[in-house]
Amino acid sequence: MRGVWIEMRGFERVKEFSNEDFSLPQRKTPGSAGYDFYLPCDAVLEAGKVTMIPTGVKAYMRNDEYLGIHLRSSIARKHCLLLVNGQGIVDSDYYDNEDNEGHIMLLIYNPNRLDVSLKKGERIAQGIFYAYLLADGDGAAAKETRKGGFGSTQ
Repeated sequence: MRGVWIEMRGFERVKEFSNEDFSLPQRKTPGSAGYDFYLPCDAVLEAGKVTMIPTGVKAYMRNDEYLGIHLRSSIARKHCLLLVNGQGIVDSDYYDNEDNEGHIMLLIYNPNRLDVSLKKGERIAQGIFYAYLLADGDGAAAKETRKGGFGSTQ
């Protein structure tokens, strides 16, 4: 949970997975850009289908940042899986939204002819925090407040 001091960015378990034993995202080496996401439960990706995989995690960050989600290259190589949108973008206001608490989900396509089984604790994706810039005049337009969860800024 966020402490009394000002924390800039990090990860927390969502309530649904609060009693599950799995690691929060972490960098494996000092030179790693990405925080590895560990599966909180076993998952089966059906052949020829897109599966929404829960991570059990939400991320908080500054307003001028987003979390980019990338499939780990070892998972892609080993199982020939694809992250449907290439890179997932988790906006700062996705955290604690009223629809799904900011639960980060992965949309993964299995183009294979056979199902792929992944085990709890496997590292499946990685998240990288990015800062972004705004266009001139962006602050002049009224902005909506996020109300929903996954895919809610359509």
